[in-house]
Amino acid sequence: MNIEFTKYHGLGNDFILIDNRSSAEPRLTPDQAIAICDRHFGIGADGVIFALPGQDGTDYTMRIFNSDGSEPEMCGNGIRCLGRFLADLEMAERGSAHEQYRIHTLAGVITPKLAANGQVTVDMGLPRLLAAEIPTTLVAASERVVNQPLEVADQTWQVTCISMGNPHCITFVEDVANISLAQIGPKFEHHATFPQRTNTEFIQVVRSNYLKMRVWERGAGITLACGTGACASVVAGVLSGRCDRAVTVELPGGCLEIEWATDDRIYMTGPAERVFGGTFAEK
Repeated sequence: MNIEFTKYHGLGNDFILIDNRSSAEPRLTPDQAIAICDRHFGIGADGVIFALPGQDGTDYTMRIFNSDGSEPEMCGNGIRCLGRFLADLEMAERGSAHEQYRIHTLAGVITPKLAANGQVTVDMGLPRLLAAEIPTTLVAASERVVNQPLEVADQTWQVTCISMGNPHCITFVEDVANISLAQIGPKFEHHATFPQRTNTEFIQVVRSNYLKMRVWERGAGITLACGTGACASVVAGVLSGRCDRAVTVELPGGCLEIEWATDDRIYMTGPAERVFGGTFAEK
């Protein structure tokens, strides 16, 4: 059987999108997702996103398999791509599309809002700040993890840990270009203090309203952008007194605008672009 797909990217963080609205379960297995994400023998992507029917009053449901077959709770760049994909599907089917969607995810309900200029603003919800919510054993379960020492690869790093529905470990450095990401990233991801593994962000403060970021994503490795990571990094910067609440975050793939608003919700704005579409044979 041939399966239709469309490829999108958000700042180079690329995904294979599949219309899965006829079924509540993903049309592919994790092993099949690994195969089509392969950049030499498959389509190539950081993950596969499935648009499923909504749950509990939401418009749609998002499921995602990373390129290693694992399933994250949510993906910030992915949710922007999903919003654009859903609008494109609706436009093709009936000539009009919604500007906003309520999406059920494993991290809760996330709401992307599409603008005419191609930007997508996402209400990412409230950051989760307690160790038990991340989760990490670095401090007591009821405490926040802010500027805590963590031994990784024979070096002590000062880290702040945040959950955006998925776990993030953020460390601030003098120059992100000097980080050997391929070597140090896996050591953070699989550190024993993170029972569900972790995404890791290395942040350089350029100005109080401008950060540079490189990321090692749990289950995907080095990527050009990570939306939830950018959100978590701004929260970490505010909690540690390093940045403002409205910040431009520069990633290798481009910039995201992140705001930790006065209602404590995180708002992320960035692009989502269609690359191409096609079919592949289900194996």
